[in-house]
Amino acid sequence: MAIVIVGGGQAGGQAAASLRQAGYDGRLVLLAEEQHIPYQRPPLSKAYLAGQQGLDRVYLRPHGFYQAKDVEVRTGERVERLDIAAKKVVCASGDTLGYDKLLLATGARPRHLDVPGAALRGVHCLRSIADADAIRADWPPGSRVVIIGGGYIGLEVAAVAVTLGLEVTVLEMEERILGRVASPEMSRFYQRLHTGKGVAIRTGARACGFVGDGRLQAVACADGRRFPADVAIVGVGVVPNVELAAAAGLACDDGIVVDERARTEAPDVYAAGDCANHPNALLGRRLRLESVPNAMEQARVAAANLVAPDGAAKTYNAVPWFWSDQYDLKLQMVGFAADGDTSVTRGAPCSGQFATFHLRGEELVAADAVNSPREFMAARQLVGRKVVPRLLADPATDIRAAADRFASTRPGPSTPRSNP
Repeated sequence: MAIVIVGGGQAGGQAAASLRQAGYDGRLVLLAEEQHIPYQRPPLSKAYLAGQQGLDRVYLRPHGFYQAKDVEVRTGERVERLDIAAKKVVCASGDTLGYDKLLLATGARPRHLDVPGAALRGVHCLRSIADADAIRADWPPGSRVVIIGGGYIGLEVAAVAVTLGLEVTVLEMEERILGRVASPEMSRFYQRLHTGKGVAIRTGARACGFVGDGRLQAVACADGRRFPADVAIVGVGVVPNVELAAAAGLACDDGIVVDERARTEAPDVYAAGDCANHPNALLGRRLRLESVPNAMEQARVAAANLVAPDGAAKTYNAVPWFWSDQYDLKLQMVGFAADGDTSVTRGAPCSGQFATFHLRGEELVAADAVNSPREFMAARQLVGRKVVPRLLADPATDIRAAADRFASTRPGPSTPRSNP
């Protein structure tokens, strides 16, 4: 049997390792469009961008792993077309690979701003090792850096840049940073954090153009404001890479549509990671998640099912969780704060160590923990269960004991809500 993995990111690399760990000993080919073996993306906006971490620590596994496990990794190999009926992968190089099972781990790409000046030197996105290398080479000491987008990537880059002594401005088109992904309280906390470090944050600022003569000089906003800039970094989200799947006739809807076993509608074709839109029974809705935990766990499930005997398939039904490192603070999140209607906070935000629990009625639906790993781990156990808010908020309560104390049977799927 031959298994082909299209995509050399976190999901593709994990799937290859999991297949060998599961005992699969047939041909295994991983096609990576970039010139790198599978690697982690989170360090690109943190330690790697800051020059504190080398490539050897960015790669998921060393080169020798793939040789030892007989994984045929082809870097710089772009897939041009999928022939689902003939079970073939057609590469831009002219090579054609047959498969018995296929995993699409095509990931996502940065959303670009289609505005005047977007092609000027000094305008960057950040998604790949090459992107991070280009940014580092383009912001010498004293550079003025304008970051477009006040989400996690933008704020992580802002933390690195201002720590390096650069002049940093963040432009966010909404009325608060982290507006799509965090509660208003968390937005305020991170705005205070960044402005206290010297980052200028401008909300309600929609970038409408880049100004310069060959090289960036300023970022223009729709309200007439201009911000001088030597470097601009666009962080306005990503777009799932579904073109191969869609052209092959697979169902796509904000990602490649899969079931709880990571299967597409085509026989023997699976998808996992940032490109996959999957059902979550615990939340009662479909999701496409852009997170390392999702990519890793969904890849493990897909790998198990690629080689599972009939009746032994696994399902993917995890509670989503995420993290973000900014300065010396680690934010860990489980669930989606927007699903709650009330919240309680344990600890004081001014201390830089606290957790906010989000509830819908008596059910815990999400939590945000800043430098509070114990609270985060407890929240992961408690999501979907009835809790006593005053006990969660009371620092005198042993949060680990609370996870057992409130361990009533997890309820069935919640009422479906729209995707965040």
